[in-house]
Amino acid sequence: MHALIRQSAAHVRANSHFIHISTSKAPSIKETGLYGYHHLKTPKGFQRFVDDAIERSEELVNYIAGMPSSPEIIRAMDEISDTVCSVIDSAELCRHTHPDREFVDEASKAGLRINEFLHYLNTNHSIYKAVIKAEKDSSLTHEAQRAARFLRMDLEKGGIHLCPEKLDRANELSIDIIQLCREYNTNIITDPGHVDIFPASKIPKKMHHFVSPIYRNIPGASKESLGSRDSIKEKGFRIATEPSTLQGFLQCLPDAGVRKMAYVQGNSVPHANLEVLDKLIATRHEFAQLMGYKSYAEFSLHSTMAASPEVVLSFLLEMSKVVRPKADQEFEAIRDFKREKSGEPNGELEPWDEAYFTWLMKSATYKLDSSIIASYFPLPQCIEGLKILVESLFGVTFHRVPLAPGESWHPDVLKIVLHHPTEANLGYLYLDLKSRKGKHPICAHFAIRGGRRVSETKYQLPVVALVCNFSGSSLAPVRLNHFEVETLFHEFGHALHSLLSRTVLEYQHFSGTRVVLDFAETPSNLFESYAWDYRVLETFAKHYSTGDVIPKKLVESMVGAKKMFAATELQRQIFYALVDQTLFGEQTSTGRDTMAIVADLKRQHTSWTHVEGTHWHTRFSHLTNYGAGYYSYLYAKCFATTIWQRICQEDPLSLDTGLALRTKFLQHGGAKDPADILNDLVGSGIIRNCSGGIIPDITSLCEEMELMKH
Repeated sequence: MHALIRQSAAHVRANSHFIHISTSKAPSIKETGLYGYHHLKTPKGFQRFVDDAIERSEELVNYIAGMPSSPEIIRAMDEISDTVCSVIDSAELCRHTHPDREFVDEASKAGLRINEFLHYLNTNHSIYKAVIKAEKDSSLTHEAQRAARFLRMDLEKGGIHLCPEKLDRANELSIDIIQLCREYNTNIITDPGHVDIFPASKIPKKMHHFVSPIYRNIPGASKESLGSRDSIKEKGFRIATEPSTLQGFLQCLPDAGVRKMAYVQGNSVPHANLEVLDKLIATRHEFAQLMGYKSYAEFSLHSTMAASPEVVLSFLLEMSKVVRPKADQEFEAIRDFKREKSGEPNGELEPWDEAYFTWLMKSATYKLDSSIIASYFPLPQCIEGLKILVESLFGVTFHRVPLAPGESWHPDVLKIVLHHPTEANLGYLYLDLKSRKGKHPICAHFAIRGGRRVSETKYQLPVVALVCNFSGSSLAPVRLNHFEVETLFHEFGHALHSLLSRTVLEYQHFSGTRVVLDFAETPSNLFESYAWDYRVLETFAKHYSTGDVIPKKLVESMVGAKKMFAATELQRQIFYALVDQTLFGEQTSTGRDTMAIVADLKRQHTSWTHVEGTHWHTRFSHLTNYGAGYYSYLYAKCFATTIWQRICQEDPLSLDTGLALRTKFLQHGGAKDPADILNDLVGSGIIRNCSGGIIPDITSLCEEMELMKH
């Protein structure tokens, strides 16, 4: 929606004895503001931050209007993008992580103001004419030509080519879409839902620290007994059904009735988002039609690798067909296991049973204990793992550097510099990994500043923040379950995409994750594989008290458990992507019931039943962040699996592997066509042409998941 903003990806205590990372020596550091921006010493500084960004951008707009040379037009446009991005990304990071409410409020205001200014930029015909002129200049470098083309396309996404009346309406709709997305995501946070469980004995003791005690009067207690409080009060527990905890509860609750209550409640909030989503779908659809497209999905996809909803749907339906037989077999195995355990030979398998019985089956088969696994992944050791990874692959050192007064937003935040022996510093990485009150429960990568060439001798280093939400305290240091380790490596893949383009990119417009939507998740999915390979894990996964390296047999069991219901999980992701495509696809004149659409898709494309009255999709935040783009995770999964098998698997930590990944893949950001990047890295057989678009080859993924046998 923002013409000048390329798609951006997107969840420790700072004691030196606690983290085994070398600390660079530095002279005393002057006081600064958040993220090193001097304006952000106080919350009100966000106002000046926006003022200065607008003032500088308007100077550049006036310069561009004078029609300088084509290279100067592109460079000035890139500086506008860089200036505006610095405000938007800083405000978003602050909004999600800062413990001071005033900072959060001012960041929110700044975000809205700078987005309003973007609408002014999007409607500036002087910019548009200059970019069209530059695009026609055949003397530009390949990267500059690509930048001109994408700038023109991005401006047209904002509607600049429309007549004045339509353009005014497009701007109104753009603002409405931003506000609806914010309302939708705020509702998810503020209305997580809860269930009250009585008696307290229904909740296993090992879960008591995750729930809140509550009390109620015992029905039928006599008035005479009112003087004795203990005799009429019954203790129970309140379970908060927020997304991040619901799955864990369902996995551990032996009482089927309690599981059902938690599942139904957790998938029936926030109710307000049913209306918000209807408005968002209608607003996006009107915007897309105004732009000349049949649907928002068609508008969103026309500049991606897929190119159209038809190509995406053909890919998803092919995947659904391939995965269905094995997913059905897995469903039958879970159902039979439940029947055996419950003693009910004709018992049905319900959606609230999945997490509980799959975990029991994995535990029975592989003797896994989540607390034992977590004992090998104390957070400091996991950070050490990231350090070892970049040193082994890229010859890059990973130093912790002191934070200037005012630069950090919380004492838990670490600052890392990545340094190459011949290229000097590559960029800076903030790590904010622990959960805390008031922090959004997200795992995400924020590109605070993109890399770009400022002059012949000066390069603006990228600055990114990696934000996670791992639980722990000073009394109980953070130990990650393996899903969280995988999440950390996933987000680190995004960070590396931003940080490893030091010598190549001219423009921040293409920096790191600023690539087409269906390519952006490929590095993050690739680095998830590193979190499962024993050759990688043995370098850092060590017991928090004994220092023993994680046993190879334990990792083999973890991998076996992961594969046990892999088809079911893949089927779920296909279902999510189909929901996203359908909701933002072509609309009927009478509107559509999103609950009915989701229920029908679940029945058609999964092995599981739908629970009437539930509306899981009203807290699926990807409908706002990736409207019609959730399929990109499956694209990335296919690409990443092929890259892993052909480039990394033989020797995942070698410098040769790292050289290939960096020079042929990561360092290009969005400056090179993703199809060319993939073919150059892997060779033939990673992509396929399909009806004018590109889809991934699914062979590697099917082989890894053993789908071809079925």
